[in-house]
Amino acid sequence: MSHSRKRNLTSTIIFIVLLIGAVFMIGPLLWMLSTSLKDKQDVFALPPVWIPSPFNFGKYKEIWEAGPLLSGIKNSLIIALSVTVVGTFTSSLAAFAFAKLRFPGKNKIFLLMLSSLMIPYPAVMIPQFFIFSKLGWIDTLWPLIVPGLFGNIVMIFFLRQYLSSVPNAIIEAAKIDGSSYFRLYSSITFPLIKPAIAAQLILWFMGIWNDYLAPIIYLNSPEKQTLQLVIANFNATYAIQTDYPLIMAASIISLLPMLIIFLVFQKQIIESVAISGVKG
Repeated sequence: MSHSRKRNLTSTIIFIVLLIGAVFMIGPLLWMLSTSLKDKQDVFALPPVWIPSPFNFGKYKEIWEAGPLLSGIKNSLIIALSVTVVGTFTSSLAAFAFAKLRFPGKNKIFLLMLSSLMIPYPAVMIPQFFIFSKLGWIDTLWPLIVPGLFGNIVMIFFLRQYLSSVPNAIIEAAKIDGSSYFRLYSSITFPLIKPAIAAQLILWFMGIWNDYLAPIIYLNSPEKQTLQLVIANFNATYAIQTDYPLIMAASIISLLPMLIIFLVFQKQIIESVAISGVKG
């Protein structure tokens, strides 16, 4: 067998494997979308109904009346946007400091920060609850916002490693020209790490948007609940009634912000992966 035929055969096998993987990944999403447009009796039909006829958009209207969906979306957006925007800024500043600045104990402080990743959240959950309770923040959004404003350790680590490949000569030359530390960050460092920041931002946004544990600990009032808690209440209420189209419609609504974030930042994410591959 010639070299070109072997290469074509290998490419075909890789394509088939990736196609099978794509079916397994996209299949549940398509089923969720299809179910949200079905009547209740079509959900358990055999053979399965993939394309409902006719499309029933009534559940997308009904979910706004079934629970505080709008307030859930608003609360989730307030938390996710405030934490990711401010937290990304502080994380990138910290990464710049750990990667390019010189100060006593820099490596020890960085290792101490990394070691905190080994502490499981349940170990700090109760002490945090007592602290926020003393501050009167229970049943408010503050416990879900304030800790994240000071940065994300995983993002700091990722950006620091990313910045390590940036030549120090660029920073030193800017210092000689009289640039301040903040100008070094804003004019030189930030443009270089924008792809990495975009990749980390979308991952962090997804983690906050899908978070269920922290909101259920701190939030009690229906109007203060995040979207994930609202959907969980939908599951508890309407799964008993086998109203899965309504549950799937709410899940599709919750998925849209993450899809929009990905579409907005996909260019930067692809650049981040490409640059990481070249550097590796």
